[in-house]
Amino acid sequence: MTETLERVPITEHAPRLGRGLLLLMSVATGLSVAGNYFAQPLLEVIGRDLGLSTTMATLIVTAAQGGYALGLILLVPLGDLVERRRLAVTLFAGTSAFLLVSALAPSGPVLLASTALTALTSVAAQVVVPYAATLAAPGERGKVVGTVMAGLLLGALLARTASGAFSELGGWRTVYWLNAILMAVVGVLLWRFLPRLHTRVGLSYPALLRSTLAMFRHEPPLRWRAGIGALSFAAFSALWTAMTFLLSGPPYGWREAAIGTFGLVGIVGPITAPIAGRLADRGWVQRVSGVGTATLALAWPVISAGAASLGWLIAGVVLFYVAHLVVLNANQNVIYALRPENRNRLNSAFMTTCFLGGAAGSLLTSVAWTGAGWTGVSLLGGTLSTAAFALWALERVRATKN
Repeated sequence: MTETLERVPITEHAPRLGRGLLLLMSVATGLSVAGNYFAQPLLEVIGRDLGLSTTMATLIVTAAQGGYALGLILLVPLGDLVERRRLAVTLFAGTSAFLLVSALAPSGPVLLASTALTALTSVAAQVVVPYAATLAAPGERGKVVGTVMAGLLLGALLARTASGAFSELGGWRTVYWLNAILMAVVGVLLWRFLPRLHTRVGLSYPALLRSTLAMFRHEPPLRWRAGIGALSFAAFSALWTAMTFLLSGPPYGWREAAIGTFGLVGIVGPITAPIAGRLADRGWVQRVSGVGTATLALAWPVISAGAASLGWLIAGVVLFYVAHLVVLNANQNVIYALRPENRNRLNSAFMTTCFLGGAAGSLLTSVAWTGAGWTGVSLLGGTLSTAAFALWALERVRATKN
């Protein structure tokens, strides 16, 4: 059956988004995604405490990835069907509850299940981002999206460092307890301060999911931007997947704590996201996209030189990370402008594609590292990034002809 995408009005539209609410939404997205990254630097201590094999402990990360992917597909589109404040708060409550289960987990299977369920409901972050875009004034949408995404990215970035620190203070369960409490508090604040917002689409849930896939057919800009996003995320995944192997081997020989701290060099990225949003608000979104994708490709020769130089490695990673976030922000500004009443389905389609690109990047990285080490990973990342720039250029050529 062919799905039609009728434009329907957004009801119960809230007043202009204030700074306090914007800050709350930014913090909320960061806390929501953080729980998906706590286990990564703690796999050894968790495995030792629960008596898990290395393979079983590694599955904790896989469970988080799988749960998040399912949430993107199955839950994020609900923002176009049910009242959004209720959906967001319900997902926050679920995440808080599942984090508590992780904190109390007596065995590996229980922790695996709770991790997957935590990731499933943590897509509340991907409900809040288009929520903020809808509440924003049209001329400030880019800045607002950039600010909320900065909170999300900081949460993902700082989660690994926080989990390591709290693990040393009170054991690996401590960070789960703390985040569960914070998620509950933020959920209450969102219920208190978020305005009600409802898009009446008149679809059943199965029809809603079908219409999410139909977005690709009806919206060419979504196809282009999803392709660019998938390639960018694949290159991003290649960089961070291989980073541990590089830093743990010669000439670096770093231990796990130092490797986890290295991720903090990317903190400049979320800081620049609102700046890219402001440029998009001025009508420069295509220029921002072009510069961003070109910079992705140009960063890889610098990253490659980092095999023997920490200075070059830091410079290349910062350059790439900033460019990646600039491209992500530009992509989101393009797709959120397509159909305001369908933003959650657009976001679901876009982010699922990006996630699949990241998964493919991880898979290709294992082959590249085995075959040619850091040089092979750099060639892979450079190829993926160049392809993202080529896709942007091809989109511009097609748009000019039309």
